[in-house]
Amino acid sequence: MRDIRRVLSGLMLVSLVCAPILVRADSGESTRIADEKQLARTLSTGYPYREKSEYVLKELDLKPGDVVVDIGAGDGWWSEKMAEAVGPQGVVHAGEVAEGKVDQMKKRFAELPQLKPYLCPTDGTGLEENSCDLAFLSKTYHHLDKDGQVAYLRQLCKVLKPTGRLVVIEHYRELGVGRARDHAWSPGLLTQQAEEAGWILLRSELITGTHHFIAIFAQKEAFPLKQPEKKPPAAEKG
Repeated sequence: MRDIRRVLSGLMLVSLVCAPILVRADSGESTRIADEKQLARTLSTGYPYREKSEYVLKELDLKPGDVVVDIGAGDGWWSEKMAEAVGPQGVVHAGEVAEGKVDQMKKRFAELPQLKPYLCPTDGTGLEENSCDLAFLSKTYHHLDKDGQVAYLRQLCKVLKPTGRLVVIEHYRELGVGRARDHAWSPGLLTQQAEEAGWILLRSELITGTHHFIAIFAQKEAFPLKQPEKKPPAAEKG
């Protein structure tokens, strides 16, 4: 009997040692810099932020039945993951300005009916007002017309529901060099433009292991402003 207990105890110890370590989401990690290499880029693929998809999807917090517009969906990589999250009762509008990419996505995701690739205009989404729960732009914002970005963000306020959110992933411009700097954006400038368009920043942070950031916004209308109560005028002394 003792031998069996020893074996079971040993197996339990091995399972604990070999169990995968659960890494907290980026927003739960400390910002303290313990050494000079802590913030170095460690993910070197062409799309390093895709390697942190579990973290990004956790930040999106999509629910079954949600309606998402993926602006500049590209090959549909993020659209597919979001379509799985919203389920058959939800919708992911995968918008692209290149008809060839739209056709490719239609063929690739033919058996995923909630993922709907479509030809997207360059000055907006082309979707109905008050129809989406989330607008997602991954490495797309810097492609928008520089003189029309605020207007574009303002138009998104109409397309999204009052409780809808805006999520932007971009290369941090100040951390880019050469061509990477040209295909990037500053989180500070993004926040400034978003606020001008009626959005309020909920969270903005660097995606660890990359030089990309994620910024999440809500509409200003989602923050009810309580007017201060007016005090009755003091009675005049007779």
